[in-house]
Amino acid sequence: MTAPAAGGASRLLRPLLAAVIAVALVLIGGGLAVALGIGQQQTPGTDSVDAGFSRDMSRHHLQGVEMANLAASRSQDPEVLSLAFDISATQTNQAGRMQGWLALWGLPATSAETMTWMGGSHGHGSGSSQMGSVAMDDMAMGPGGLMPGMATEEELAELRSLSGPAFDVRFLQLMTRHHQGGLEMAQYAGSHAIEPAVATLARTIAETQTAEVTTMTDMLAARGGAPLPAP
Repeated sequence: MTAPAAGGASRLLRPLLAAVIAVALVLIGGGLAVALGIGQQQTPGTDSVDAGFSRDMSRHHLQGVEMANLAASRSQDPEVLSLAFDISATQTNQAGRMQGWLALWGLPATSAETMTWMGGSHGHGSGSSQMGSVAMDDMAMGPGGLMPGMATEEELAELRSLSGPAFDVRFLQLMTRHHQGGLEMAQYAGSHAIEPAVATLARTIAETQTAEVTTMTDMLAARGGAPLPAP
């Protein structure tokens, strides 16, 4: 009399036990996925290093492209023309990538303030950037302000008015300072950005512009010029 009852209870428990095991496996699998980062769709926020760097460096780059593009109609120096072409092509590509990331993340391409994403810390890697130790509270620009190294409207107007050797020297001076001004941002983002692609690009920019600063300093000396004070 008792055996059938036990068998019936066993049959009733099997589906319940299977359901419990299934739920447990789902929970364990979900926990592993979270731990491993599988299936996560996190994107940088608007105040993140990744977004701030992408906005500010693309803006910084676009002025560099503007200056570099002036060389084609104002310089006859093969070295200056080659350098300007390389800067224009490289920074146009990089600015496009950074603006593309912002669009992908659904974030604004511009901001009223600049460099606030650097957190009020002091300049990182100031020795290699030749910029000195400057508090980021002082470097962060307000609405409409210029970021470190950027040329003023008056300086751009002067550059547009020049040609020949005078243009070459002034172009090299402004572009050297422009590169130096961008190094601080690139070095900071290279160490603090979360997205690997952003950090890699930032480090590439820092390395490239450091090398180009050396090149332009040598080019200035060969043309009787000297760099402007570093920003």
